[in-house]
Amino acid sequence: MSDYKGFRIPKDIVFGWGSLEYLKSLDGKKAVIVTDKVMQNLGFVDKIKSYLSEAGIESFVFDEVETDPCRQTVKKGAEFMLKHQPDLIIGLGGGSCIDAGKGMWIFYEYPDAKWDEIFVPFTGVPKLRNKAHYIAIPSTSGTATEVTLAAVITNRDVHPNTKDFTLSYEVTPDIAICDPELPSTMPPSITANTGFDVLVHATEAYVSRNASDLTDPIALRSASMVMEWLPKAYANGADKEAREKMHNASLMAGFTFTNTALGICHSTAHQIGAEYKIPHGLANAIMLPYVVQYNLPVAASRYADIARAFGIESETPIEGARKFIDCLVELKKIFNMPMSIKEAGVDEADFMKNLDMLAKNAMADGSTPPNPRIPTIDDIKKVFTCAYHGVDVL
Repeated sequence: MSDYKGFRIPKDIVFGWGSLEYLKSLDGKKAVIVTDKVMQNLGFVDKIKSYLSEAGIESFVFDEVETDPCRQTVKKGAEFMLKHQPDLIIGLGGGSCIDAGKGMWIFYEYPDAKWDEIFVPFTGVPKLRNKAHYIAIPSTSGTATEVTLAAVITNRDVHPNTKDFTLSYEVTPDIAICDPELPSTMPPSITANTGFDVLVHATEAYVSRNASDLTDPIALRSASMVMEWLPKAYANGADKEAREKMHNASLMAGFTFTNTALGICHSTAHQIGAEYKIPHGLANAIMLPYVVQYNLPVAASRYADIARAFGIESETPIEGARKFIDCLVELKKIFNMPMSIKEAGVDEADFMKNLDMLAKNAMADGSTPPNPRIPTIDDIKKVFTCAYHGVDVL
C-alpha cells in the first residue's frame, strides 16, 4: 500500500501591501462577494467592487454571514448565487465569510447536494469549477482558510451544536489575495485570538502524524514569526511590519496544516466554540497547553523543536516541551486570555452535563486522526476536564 504524501495550495497566491489591486487583472463577467456587515462598514466591499469594475466584472454582494456561519446561511447564499449566476465567487472577511462562501459554492454548483455527503473526508465534495472559480481575501491573520481544503459550518439543529467541516481539495480557493491592509483594522483582542490560531495551526501541523519534510520548516518558521511579531501587532495595530509578518505567518501555517491536518486541540476547540460561543482562536488558545501535556509521551521532541525555533534551548525533549508550554502561558498572559474554560465564563454544571457529548463529538471530529497520540473518549474527557479547571493533564 502506497504511503505517498502531497502538497497542495491555491494556484495563485498574491500577498503584501496593495495586493488587493490584483483584482483589476481578473477575467470574468459576474462576481458574488460573500462577506459581512463589518467589511461593508470598513469600506472594503466598495473598494473591491471598484477594482472589479475596472476589470469589467459586474458584482453583487451577499453580506449576511454571521460568526460561525450555519447551514441556513449557506443555503441562503447559494440561492443568491443561483439568482445572479456568477463565474467568480469572492470570500471576503474572516474565516467565517470565506468558509461560508466555500459552502455556498458547493450548493450553487450542486443545489441538491446533501450535508452528510459533503462532510465525508476527501470524497464528499463533488467536482467544482463547473460554474465558478473561488477567490479568498482574508481580513484576519488567523484561520488561513484562504489556502486550505476546509470549510467549517456550524450545525445549530443539534445539541450540543457542532462544527462540521469539509476535507476536500475541491474547496481550496483558486486565488488567495492576502493584503495586510485588511487585518490592520482588527482590534487587539481579535488580533490576539486570530494570531494564537496561527500558532496552533503551525504547532499541530508540526507534531501531526502527517508531517513531512516539506511542511516541517514552514511550520517552524511560521511559529517563530508568531512569537516574534504577534505581541508587536497586539501592542500597536498600526505597526505595518508586524501586520505584514503576521499575515504572512498565517498564510504559511495554512500551507502546512492543509497538507498535514491538525489534532485534538482543534477537535476540542471546535466543540467548546460551537456550544459556548467562544471565538475559535481563543478556544484553541485555551486548549493548547493541555493538549501539549497530553501529547508529551509521544511528541516531546517535536514540541522542543518549536521552543528551539523560539530561541529556547533545553537539555532534554521533556524539558524543551515544558518550556514550550511556559511560552504559551506567558503569551496568553500578555493578551489577558483566560487560562481555562471556566475562566472563559462557561458554567460548570452545564459543561459537565455536556461533557460526554462534547468528547464524543471531538472524537468524531476530522482533526482527531492525525493527532500524534491516539486518544480514547476517556482521554478526551480528561483533557476537557483539566482544561475546564485549569489543572495539569500529566
